Amino acid sequence: MKKILIVEGNLREENQSFSAAGIQTHTESLKDSLAFFTDKLETHVVNPSSDENIDQNIDALESYDGLIWGGSSLNIYNNTPEIKRQIEFMRECQKKIKKILAICWGMQVAVTAAGGEVKKATKGSHRGIASNIEINENGLNHPLYKNKDKKFNTPAFNFDEVVTMPEDSILLASNSINNVQGINFKVGNCNIWGLQYHPEITFNKMINLIIFRKKRLLEKGAFKDENEINDHIKHIETENNKLDKVSRMRELENWLDYLNLE
Repeated sequence: MKKILIVEGNLREENQSFSAAGIQTHTESLKDSLAFFTDKLETHVVNPSSDENIDQNIDALESYDGLIWGGSSLNIYNNTPEIKRQIEFMRECQKKIKKILAICWGMQVAVTAAGGEVKKATKGSHRGIASNIEINENGLNHPLYKNKDKKFNTPAFNFDEVVTMPEDSILLASNSINNVQGINFKVGNCNIWGLQYHPEITFNKMINLIIFRKKRLLEKGAFKDENEINDHIKHIETENNKLDKVSRMRELENWLDYLNLE
């Protein structure tokens, strides 16, 4: 039995909105995806932005075999107190936990904590789907991408990107929107596998998130009108019919293998 820590990246208020709309939180989605592969995990959940006594968890970090840090609707360059708390907690995790899987926002926090930089993406955004992610030669030889198709489409939702990788990072995968789609870097004895996309979230949830965020997405210009939203949803539905569950979650399966589950 392996013990892992799951870090929730969204504020408590955002998760309450998810629940009220009948949408799983990112932690709930992650737990369901982990359970698909194994029942041999002891999982604990923390929320550095919303937990009042997050510092009390620091001494216990060394007891975890691994950590998974998930997505969020936050933008790291806004540098709010809640975001600062997440970055500081990530720094502590990188000192005390040897294996981290950092997903989307989690990757952006991990990169920032390790000295890299995240900015608003300049070549577009991923609104429920990332297309034509290609694994490079380093990625093809990395355990993160074992048995993964060299080029693939995947659930994703991000408007920001890593523009400067931490020192000695290995770039594993890219697409035309974000150069850094898959990354591996180390901080001391901590080995971080980072993904800009969401292998743990279904396309159906992404569609529900688009509908849930429709007003916000229109206001920020992510879509020009509701017709474009509807066409985009149809595109995601088409991709959903092509993608099998195991292929979508291959990176999660490979990270669990990395934990040497028994």
